[in-house]
Amino acid sequence: MWRPHSMLRGMALCRHTARSLPGRVGSLSWMTRARSSAKAESQASDDEAASEVLSHYSSASESTSVAEEGTGSDAVDEQAQQEEVEDKLKECIDNVTDKSTRTRQVALESLRLAFSSKTLFDFLLERRLTLTDSLEKCLKKGKGEEQSLAASVLTLLCLQMGSGPEGEEVFRSLKPLLISILTDSSASPIARQSCAMALGMCCYIAAADVEDLVSCLNCLEGIFGTSCPEEGSSVPTHHSPLLQTLHCNALQSWSLLLTICPSTQIKKILDNHLLKLPLLLSSDNVNLRIVAGETIALLFELAHELEEEFFYEDTDLLCTKLKALATDSNKYRAKTDRRKQRSIFRDVLHFIENGECHEETIKFGLECMYVDSWVRRRMYNAFKEVLGSGVRHHLQNNELLREIFDLGPPLVLDAAAIKASKISRFEKHLYNSAAFKARTKARSRVRDKRADVL
Repeated sequence: MWRPHSMLRGMALCRHTARSLPGRVGSLSWMTRARSSAKAESQASDDEAASEVLSHYSSASESTSVAEEGTGSDAVDEQAQQEEVEDKLKECIDNVTDKSTRTRQVALESLRLAFSSKTLFDFLLERRLTLTDSLEKCLKKGKGEEQSLAASVLTLLCLQMGSGPEGEEVFRSLKPLLISILTDSSASPIARQSCAMALGMCCYIAAADVEDLVSCLNCLEGIFGTSCPEEGSSVPTHHSPLLQTLHCNALQSWSLLLTICPSTQIKKILDNHLLKLPLLLSSDNVNLRIVAGETIALLFELAHELEEEFFYEDTDLLCTKLKALATDSNKYRAKTDRRKQRSIFRDVLHFIENGECHEETIKFGLECMYVDSWVRRRMYNAFKEVLGSGVRHHLQNNELLREIFDLGPPLVLDAAAIKASKISRFEKHLYNSAAFKARTKARSRVRDKRADVL
């Protein structure tokens, strides 16, 4: 509502200046500046609207995240903030069906930010059918960026609803449309990328039977399968970076679904893909090589779970390829790509040779989670890609994620426990200063020329 007021202020300034300046030229010049200023303010408001819901939710959550003792007026203020946030979300849901493409995209982006930052099961439970119908229209009639945003919001909606009947209903209603866009070579590559991620994640969360799982596996395999040539042939080079990203997303979603496959299906996949996937290690795309290496490690882990004495005939050849990638120093590759590739393939090679997986600790709130297997690593990375910075909040509060990672029910903490766990800003400053000083001393000793002489 502030845009018309800003435009009136600009026009008033224009008229006042036109009176004070002599001649027609000065009047027209100031009139043009006022109009361009009003137009710039209007465009900026559209960009700010995408993060408006998230900012409102952040301000509301800051007052409700810690259960502090307060007066009755504080409770009323919190309730008012909550109602204001819900009104913003309702407005965004209504705007998803607006005639303006720009308005729909802004609404979808706002919903994506809100869904990834907070758990909203109670709010969305009554509105899931309305939102599902709106997303279906965006996927059918939208283009490119709008379809991509709609697929991302659909993934988060399914994650919010969980693996119960509500999430299953959302997934079943839009699964055929996701497959249709994903397999349509004439569709926007950006939309196909998001649909590949959405199909894998929604199937992982809400697939009701093995038939749904197998159909999604086959669809995703048909996408990245073009990058897996027959043995003895060269790996095709895809000149389009968007197409390479699509194949990476499809392979990531496919490997995520492997973690919930029954043993009979895993045996078939091992027979068919342990010979094909190593060929992707020669791809010219660094991300495709990395995803292929992680998927190979995942398959080896699943194979050992089925059969302790699992033996792969071409282990020596595979380890040779992995070692070359773990020590790759080709200058024509970007430094960041080389560093990332070497780190991942060192872990993959170590696991293939010794059966030991690198352990990672994820801290959130007062809890921590250990990622000590390739299965858990694939699951955590998948949720991290979907939720972004909101993954820690969902690990704390989302019952679905806590069930998947065996974290138990969400912790209920009082204000004293939360306050005791927090470190003051001054203590953080002292710690960072000491760490910086120690690091500087250590690096100075290494860089000193006399150290080389000694």
